[in-house]
Amino acid sequence: MMASLWQYVLAGLVSGAIYALVAAGFVLIYQVTGIINFAQGEYVMIGAMTAASLASAGMAPVEAGALGIVAAAVVGGLSYLLAIRPARSRGATGVTLIFITLGLDVALRGLGLIIWGTNPLSLSAFSGGSSISIFGGVIQPQALWVLGADMVVFALLYIFFQRTYAGTAVRAAVASPAIASTFGIPLRTFAFWSFVAAAAIGGLGGVVIAPITSATYDMGLTFGLAGFVAAVLGGLESLPGALVGGFVLGIAEKVSGGLVSTGWEQGVGFIILVLVLLLRPQGLLGRAVRQA
Repeated sequence: MMASLWQYVLAGLVSGAIYALVAAGFVLIYQVTGIINFAQGEYVMIGAMTAASLASAGMAPVEAGALGIVAAAVVGGLSYLLAIRPARSRGATGVTLIFITLGLDVALRGLGLIIWGTNPLSLSAFSGGSSISIFGGVIQPQALWVLGADMVVFALLYIFFQRTYAGTAVRAAVASPAIASTFGIPLRTFAFWSFVAAAAIGGLGGVVIAPITSATYDMGLTFGLAGFVAAVLGGLESLPGALVGGFVLGIAEKVSGGLVSTGWEQGVGFIILVLVLLLRPQGLLGRAVRQA
């Protein structure tokens, strides 16, 4: 029993690592723009499908993965330039912008269906070898790439926001947009790059998870919903909260699915979301909920 529980926990850590990357994208965009981007999961799909299709055409998995991340970043930038920025320029409200991101989500999923079809695509693991044993449980070597991606992304985000002038300027702009605009801090530029960075992070998540789960045109819906729950769980204004929320959600899903029923893997996330909104709406590590 304990051995099985530990195996579920290890599986949850891998799933949670991807949820954390998607959640980081939600938090990054929300911190900079105040927008909840429900298209975030589709960047996971674009990264995974681009990498898998290029690899099946003969490109090395790592090189294909790099181009998958670039493709996701480009789509993220275009999402802002073609949809979000024009709407904000016309004075669109927060609710309107949320519906726009929902429209982007549907459009990008439909585009993925047109380009790649319904058949799953596979991507070879970035490193070979047998399964790795950890205190009696096992994980695939590719899982180390997933966990390593988390470490790199969150370390870089911490360094950027806490140790660079640009990161300090972003935090100042978020704290007081009116004053930041008065001093010439380029809020629109920050908003654009937040979409690019969030999409690249999502694309990275898709690339590193594709060798484990395969890539499909509709995978973004699942990862987008899970990433949103993880972001709310950790706190929409907290990047460390995105990491914690992702791991908590991933472990909760796998443990409940393994011990109770596989159907609980999908349902437990929404139960957690409702409980957090009722009991601690600012999330585990959030300070306050942004007022509309």
